Order: sequence, then C-alpha cells, then structure tokens
Amino acid sequence: MADYLPHTTEDLEEMLAFLGMDSLEQLFAHIPAAVRLTQGLDLEPGQTEPDVAEVFARYSRANKAQATNLTCFAGAGAYDHEVPAVVKMLGSRSEFVTAYTPYQPEVAQGVLQAIFEYQTLVSRLSGLPIANASLYDGATALVEALNMASGANGRSKMVISSGVHPHWRQVARTFAHGTGHDIVEVPLVNGVTNWGSVDVSGASAIVASYPNYLGVLEDLSVAKSLAASHDALFVLGADPVAAGVLKTAGQWGADVFVGEGQPFGTPLAFGGPYLGLFACTLDQIRRLPGRIVGETVDSNDRRSFVTTLRAREQDIRREKATSNVCTNQTLMAVTAAIQLGWLGTNGLREVATRCAQGAHFLYEEALKVDGVTAAFSQPFFREFALRLTRNATEVLSRMAGDGVLGGLAVSALTGGDDASLDRGIDNVLLVTVTERRTREQIEHYVDVLRKAVNS
Repeated sequence: MADYLPHTTEDLEEMLAFLGMDSLEQLFAHIPAAVRLTQGLDLEPGQTEPDVAEVFARYSRANKAQATNLTCFAGAGAYDHEVPAVVKMLGSRSEFVTAYTPYQPEVAQGVLQAIFEYQTLVSRLSGLPIANASLYDGATALVEALNMASGANGRSKMVISSGVHPHWRQVARTFAHGTGHDIVEVPLVNGVTNWGSVDVSGASAIVASYPNYLGVLEDLSVAKSLAASHDALFVLGADPVAAGVLKTAGQWGADVFVGEGQPFGTPLAFGGPYLGLFACTLDQIRRLPGRIVGETVDSNDRRSFVTTLRAREQDIRREKATSNVCTNQTLMAVTAAIQLGWLGTNGLREVATRCAQGAHFLYEEALKVDGVTAAFSQPFFREFALRLTRNATEVLSRMAGDGVLGGLAVSALTGGDDASLDRGIDNVLLVTVTERRTREQIEHYVDVLRKAVNS
C-alpha cells in the first residue's frame, strides 16, 4: 500500500482503449486462473485502513526474516502513526517536495493555498483563531512562545511545568542563554504539576503540557488561573492527536498553543525533519513568528492568497525580527494538512479513540505481570509510565531481542535525574500505543514484557 491510485471508470476506459482491449478481464487473461483471486479477500467487515494494511504486511513478510522489524511501543514526542497511502502519494508530488518559500504570490498560489488550509486546520485543532507555518518542531515552537510572551509584557521570567517534555525544556534553557530568559521549572508530585511550590509573581509565561510527558492528564485550571492573576500568557504544549477526544488548548483558555506535528503524515525518520505547530489569540498576531498566509482577491476579483504581516520576518528586519528560529517547513505542513483533511473530524476522533483504547488495554494487561506496577494513579490518554522491578533499559534490550520496541526508559529522556520521580527512576518505563497497534501485537507485548522482567 505504498501508493494511492484513484482510478476512475473514465481512467480505466481510457487505459483499455489505448491498449486495444475491451475489459479488465482481457488485460489479466495471461495470468493463470490457478493464481488469480476469484473472490474478495477474507477480511473481517468494517476494518480500518491500518488493520487492512497490517493484513497485507503479513502477506509481504511471509518470506522475510522477522527480526528486522520491531513493533513500536515507543513515543515521548515521536509516534508511530499510520500514514495513509493517499497522504504519501499527494505529499510526494514534485510541486510540494520542491516548494520554496512563497515570496512571489503570482507564481505560488498552489503552495500558498495549501499553507492557508494547513493554518485553518491547525486553528481548528487548537481552538485558537490564528495559526502560522514553518516552525522546526515542538521544542522550538515553545521557544517562540516564550519570545512572544516576553514581547507581550516585557518580562523575562518563564515558569515551566516539569511535565513539559524534558527535551523541550532543555531547548528552552539553551535559548535562554541568548535571550536572557529566567527559566523556573515547577516540580511534579505523583505525576502532577505542583504549582504551589514556586513563586510565579512577575512571570511572563505559565507553561504547561497536556498530557504531560509522562502521559498524565492534568487539570489545567490552576495554571490558567495563575496566568490570568499575574497577567502572564498561558502557553500550552498539547498533543494534537488528543484533541480528537479531549479539550483543545483554546477550551483550556490558553493564549498560545504549541505542539509537534509529526503524528500527521510524517514518519519517524530518525528524528526529523518534523513540524512545529503554533497558534495564538488575536491579541498576539503581530508577534506571531514564522509565516502567515492570508486570503484576499486579485485585480480581477478572484480568490487568492498572499503572505501577510511579513515585517515580522528575519529577511525583512534582520536582527530586529520577531523571530530567527524558523525555516521553510512547508512540505511537512502540507503533508499534515493532507492527513488532517483525509481524516476529517470523525477520522481524528477515531484515531484518538483507538490510541486510548489500545493504551488502556495494554496498561491493564501489563499490571497483571509480576514485577510491574503503575508509576502513577492519574488518568492518561495513550501514553503511561510503568515501574519495573528491573532496570528499564535492560528490560527494553531484552524485549528488542523478541522483536518489540517496548517503550523508552524515562532516565534516558531526563538524563537520569528528575525530581518528579524521586525513587527508582532507572526502573520507570514509558509506553505508548497508537492506532497501528493490534490486539495481537499488544498481547505479544505483554508476553515479551513478562519474559524480560522475570527471566
């Protein structure tokens, strides 16, 4: 299922006419009847595309060594989601693959419209009115949000929950050396941000994550109240897939939404290139980094598209630009728009539901294994932490030998130190389930986990 071939009846008739044939049966007449499929595939009714793809994958793997492929249960910001065939086909068109920054609208209407549609979809996904394009990834999108907050209120103190991904926080600290931002991190208690443990007075931004990097779904009303009472921007780093079934950033009252767009059509690809999602309120539009495409009309009163508010850009204002941490991520943005358009509201809800159902099923089955307990008692979406009686890195190595990428050791994400995990951090395993994982794979995971922990 590498390609999507939308052959219409007219396409087939034209092809057959060119070949001088009358029917598809005539086209395939040279194939012996004994090897031709004479009836439909033996598939259960109502299967989704990922399920059907897995059936075909089993056929194609029949004569291949199985140890070359690991079934992925790792996440922590990069997820093994299904990329529909139509997304691969459309996203690989030369017009998009070779797309340059659309400085000249008269020759770039197609790309400009694609970016406009992408912005519209991100706006709906985030629940905020204004979205941009062309940020590197979720981590640098967070940096841009901090820059926006500082520009809005002139303050430099950034209060960030330790539930925000450790890599994002590390990137924020790195950029703070140049921007002069004072990063204050708020510790977690039992997987939940302990906002009362730090002084937030004078804060420029209050930053939270939904879910947090340990998978926990926090009540963000406290964070929103703190931001409002201290005249700070409320910045929310949210999982965009979760928006299919959970509250959006806008519904939580966020001023700024940032996220990682990799789940929408971009393969894991050894870590990049990925896509930074960014949306904000109208109050912040003139501080919004990256590119904004607007809709207008041309001299003939035809609908058309242009980049707008360009004076914020580094190519115009150089060192005085709002941002210098962005690039041309148009290909990934267009791919995300294709995937979101393909899924639609109901499709995104189905993906999110399958992720949640699979994760909770695996969680319940994993807790039946001797030597495995829950790291936290809080609700989660599709990612959760398990506490093992053995070193998590060692367990993962053993599971890989049985063809399972079992997750990520939390100690590897945090560098081995995290105040939110005050005991046995080396034994904590972060596990993710996406819609690609089947019941058979999940049950196999549990068997492999049992063997790795107890043998």
